[in-house]
Amino acid sequence: MGRKLDPTTYVKRGPGRKSRKQKGAETELTKFITEGDSDSSYNPRQNTDFSSHVQLLPIEKAAKKQKKLQEVMDQETDDDDEEEEEEEDKDGEKSGDEDMDEEDTVQVNIDEMDTFKLPKAEDIAKEDLQTIHQRIKDNVDVLSHFSTKREGGKDRAEYLSLLKKDLSTYYSYNNFLIDKLLEIFPVSELIDFLEANEIQRPVTIRTNTLKTRRRDLAQALINRGVNLDPLGKWSKVGLVIFDSSVPIGATPEYLAGHYMLQGASSFLPVMALSPQEGETILDMSSAPGGKATYIAQLMRNTGVVVANDASADRLKSVVGNIHRLGVTNSVVCNYDGRQFPKVMGGFDRVLLDAPCSGTGVISKDPAVKTSKDESDIQRSAHLQKELILAAIDSVNAESPSGGYLVYCTCSIMVEENEWVVDYALKKRNVKLVPTGLDFGKEGFTRFKERRFHPSLKLSRRFYPHSHNMDGFFVAKLKKFSNTVPTTTVDNGIVTTILGLRQSSLQFHCKTIKNLFLLLFQEQ
Repeated sequence: MGRKLDPTTYVKRGPGRKSRKQKGAETELTKFITEGDSDSSYNPRQNTDFSSHVQLLPIEKAAKKQKKLQEVMDQETDDDDEEEEEEEDKDGEKSGDEDMDEEDTVQVNIDEMDTFKLPKAEDIAKEDLQTIHQRIKDNVDVLSHFSTKREGGKDRAEYLSLLKKDLSTYYSYNNFLIDKLLEIFPVSELIDFLEANEIQRPVTIRTNTLKTRRRDLAQALINRGVNLDPLGKWSKVGLVIFDSSVPIGATPEYLAGHYMLQGASSFLPVMALSPQEGETILDMSSAPGGKATYIAQLMRNTGVVVANDASADRLKSVVGNIHRLGVTNSVVCNYDGRQFPKVMGGFDRVLLDAPCSGTGVISKDPAVKTSKDESDIQRSAHLQKELILAAIDSVNAESPSGGYLVYCTCSIMVEENEWVVDYALKKRNVKLVPTGLDFGKEGFTRFKERRFHPSLKLSRRFYPHSHNMDGFFVAKLKKFSNTVPTTTVDNGIVTTILGLRQSSLQFHCKTIKNLFLLLFQEQ
């Protein structure tokens, strides 16, 4: 029940809630009225304009006053902004000029950095390897765009001289070898070759198909913690090893003869030789036996493989690998290859991996960088010329399935490769034929002032920076006559006559060959 209202006891109460709120608003609005404003200005009875006839509420009066104050403040702010804008414009013009000057200075510095200049002698003496490496890059860039980037008044010889010195210092080569490499490679490609020589080639193995298959061998090695992949589409027996948790040269599979540790480049000459079953084949420099056992593998232990080497100590490894890999059709002998035709001949195919300077295997033997000079190259080339003539004389041109010679080296020097083959083409009745290798770079047909036989483009060159294998050279020759051309001089006129091989030597070679065949047939 509600409270009853008694009209006789009326008590005046204070202002209501709405009145209190209105009074509070008026109190707040008085804060916006300045002291100079009189109360009469807000007295509607004293105003003569139209608004005087309208009684404004206190809150409307305060809002009107606030609007006037805001207009005054905005006007002052606009004046200040105009002054600030004028000052900013002046400052902006100054800073803009300064920025332009800075940009011009930076651009000049960039232009100076982009323009490679030859250093002075005193600057070179104070430089470190990092500075030299950067200068090599800049120098190569200038030499590659010489007409547009060279320094005024400087010729190409000055840039090349500095580059040779920097390359010798940075990569630790002697001056002779750098000069020889610059004759073979363009400047930009030479840098790639030198960089590739600082990295070890991948470890590769050759599956011995006399005892296993490649996929079975791969699975067995994977189970032992070996990370591997097929070598490439060009090889059906090669595997490349990335890493291994076990020594790859001491696994049960290795000891059982299921594979041979062998560089990828040494597969190539045997593939070019293409041995056939039942043939008689000579490996004139066979140590350590990787190529000889690969030949026997391709022949499926048929025919005869003669593994010869001039070093008796190195032949021990040949014998060990022959036994481990299960090769049964090989004969090991120790003769100087230059004298081998006097011992035996009439082979269907001959492989000559000639001793060389080793400039293709610098990653394996860094000592080559500083240990080789002109006399070493000439000495190797002279020996190779003697060996290739002896190898050709050991081939039977009348062989129904062969008559081929494969010449290879692990050198990239032209003097040891194209020069030697060109010499053989002039001295013997042979011709170059395709190697059967569908990759590799063509051999040189011209080198400096020399011109070689055009067919030398059939030979193949392999480089570490291009094919990720040791530097190698492979050439395949076909012998078309057993006669030996000899040259005589008569009254200043050079004539070529054909000298027949001694019949006694032919009979001796055929007798030994037949003896070997009889021995293997009895086994």
